[in-house]
Amino acid sequence: MTRRPLAILALGAILSVSPAVIRAQRCRVAVGMTADGATAYMDVFEYDYVEDKPSFPGGECRLVSYINDNRRYPAEAYRAGVEGRVLCSFIVNTDGKVSNVTVLRGVEPSLNKEAVRILSRMPQWSPGRIGGQSVPVRVVWAVPFRR
Repeated sequence: MTRRPLAILALGAILSVSPAVIRAQRCRVAVGMTADGATAYMDVFEYDYVEDKPSFPGGECRLVSYINDNRRYPAEAYRAGVEGRVLCSFIVNTDGKVSNVTVLRGVEPSLNKEAVRILSRMPQWSPGRIGGQSVPVRVVWAVPFRR
């Protein structure tokens, strides 16, 4: 048996969650504004640190197919020869729904907007899990635009 610090075990007992959930890597993601104008945050788990990673229906190959089938290259950007990968993050919630799609590293405003549109409309994923418990997970994914 591995030895765990008493503080982690006590916190797990108080919160009714496993020690694995407490130790997993988390981050804070801005999810909007409160009624008084302050930024609202949500604690989510990082993709690489959950036991069971969230998954797109059919796996990564189907996710790539989904993006390719639904991507509409903005005409002006295409004519101008703008290419690149729009790096985005999003949250797969405990129910598998995707939310809070944001651009981490963009290429050009019209391509950035198209990447957000595609990812925001994804079907429901299988949620990530830690210790058998569904948890919100932040996923980072790049949407490529090549002429």
